[in-house]
Amino acid sequence: EIILWSFSILSIIISFFVFDRSNYLTLCASLIGVTSLIFCAKGNPVGQVLMIIFSIIYGIISYSFSYYGEMITYLGMTLPMCVFALVSWLKNPYKDNKSEVAVAKLKKKDIPLIIISALAVSIAFYFILKNFNTANLLPSTFSATTSFIAAFLTYKRSPFFALAYATNDIVLIVLWILATKEDISYISVIICFVVFLFNDLEFILRFKKLSGRIWALDRELYQKDAHYHKRHRQKPRPFILHAVGFTSQSGDALPAFSSRSWSSQSGRRA
Repeated sequence: EIILWSFSILSIIISFFVFDRSNYLTLCASLIGVTSLIFCAKGNPVGQVLMIIFSIIYGIISYSFSYYGEMITYLGMTLPMCVFALVSWLKNPYKDNKSEVAVAKLKKKDIPLIIISALAVSIAFYFILKNFNTANLLPSTFSATTSFIAAFLTYKRSPFFALAYATNDIVLIVLWILATKEDISYISVIICFVVFLFNDLEFILRFKKLSGRIWALDRELYQKDAHYHKRHRQKPRPFILHAVGFTSQSGDALPAFSSRSWSSQSGRRA
């Protein structure tokens, strides 16, 4: 994590002094944004606080290039959703640890809610952005959609928020590549979102690699525990899985990313 963060910071600083050298607001936003990703990946609410600050600064930068879609998206949607997510994360800590959120598994009813809401956001933002004569209308509309999905999944404490943010990163890279045709200094913004994308992809790959192994352990341990308590006429006790960044509990939580420990009344541990 330290190596990834250091490489990200260094890439952003080098790109700024090579292509920009003047817009320190962009540099500030980039450094805050990439740092927020590290904290969010660890399930630390500080990440949401930094994302709120990033949204404000990024909204100002987007306004400077008439990317009203990005400005409205981040100031009118992403920022409020980050506030809601911050409250949700603080209200759902793991074992009263305010610096770590308990991951929640998406419920079946959340899927159609996400789809319908995302569709409504897309339609609404298309006409809003069209009214503002927003540059690159279709990519800007898709950016609003992916930003909403990412913010919604973050609020729901789902680790799949990183997948939505990675998609949003790709859209933003395209948007700012188009912007560099008029101002070469925006290359530093492109580098910023490329770094964001690498951080999100690293999170996704780590989750994909380890989640299957942990779910297998999940089933095996719970079956052993259930057998023990059935024999002793006791109700199985939920086990606990510890993760890198997030920590989850069975029932409404999702086993995730790394080291595991499990305990029950039987006293076994893995």
